[in-house]
Amino acid sequence: MSVNQSDQPLYAIVSSAPPASINDVIAKMEQIDGLLADNDGLKWFNRLYLMVTKEVDLRPPAGGWKDADWLLRLDVVFAGFYFRAVAGALDGSTDTASSWNALMEVRFKTGIDRIQFALAGMNAHINHDLALALLATDSETNLTPGYNSPQHVDYQAVNDLLNRVMPNALEMLAAGILGMAAQDTGKIGRVLAFWNICRARDLAWNFADHLRGLGGIARIVALTAQDQMTGALGRAIVMAV
Repeated sequence: MSVNQSDQPLYAIVSSAPPASINDVIAKMEQIDGLLADNDGLKWFNRLYLMVTKEVDLRPPAGGWKDADWLLRLDVVFAGFYFRAVAGALDGSTDTASSWNALMEVRFKTGIDRIQFALAGMNAHINHDLALALLATDSETNLTPGYNSPQHVDYQAVNDLLNRVMPNALEMLAAGILGMAAQDTGKIGRVLAFWNICRARDLAWNFADHLRGLGGIARIVALTAQDQMTGALGRAIVMAV
């Protein structure tokens, strides 16, 4: 299926050469941020993701990372899933995840707050993509991290950084870019009741462990079920009133 003319500039960004570094990832996200209009719900997921990426990857914890190369590679691989998902949704790919369709189908729907768009995207990206990104990073690095490994310690340290950055990010989404009173209609608490970013990341690590032990039809069934549940949660997030 061809890409709508209005979406061709976005498609050109997300379907271009895969990012090779975290700077490439940030550059793509900044291009998307500059391109999308404020009434495009994808803009608010991308904006939140950009803020989080800059915080985590450009401002490491005081003690540094245990395995910075692994963590940065994971983050680049992970971002690639986002760009490919958007490209697939735009060109009508039949294998676009239900979890991503939950956001992409309502990008321009009125009555949905910025925070709902942002968290629907985070839901798709973490609950659907992160376990797959962990497995892909396993293959690239020839490493399978276990619990309490240096890589797992870094993964958990990211949660601490997210706990620090998310309040400011969510305040931005609720109050508007210029700090003006904007879209917060009391939905924040209700929306956050559906989803927690750190809990989702912990579940993604566990799901990756589960997938490592599966192959063939069993893995396909597990991934399909996970996508269906994630898609249902995404639709609940954008429908919250």
